[in-house]
Amino acid sequence: MPMTRMSSKGQVVIPREIRAAHAWTPGLEFEVEDRPEGVLLRPRTPFPRTSVSDVVGCTGYAGPRRSLTEMRRATPPGQVEAT
Repeated sequence: MPMTRMSSKGQVVIPREIRAAHAWTPGLEFEVEDRPEGVLLRPRTPFPRTSVSDVVGCTGYAGPRRSLTEMRRATPPGQVEAT
């Protein structure tokens, strides 16, 4: 098991193999949670956690179907490329 040590400034280095396994890069922010068995570091996510029920309303388009040609006409040139 990898080990680390806290500095006099309270800094702890996360071992390289753990950072690499999680693809953590410099500048990543962590949430710190105090638990009875120790401290939990959780990487912060750029967006709040959501569930399908939180966002399902945005998929409820009930209008008429549109062709790809109609969608391309409605999109400003150079903004979206269809593949």
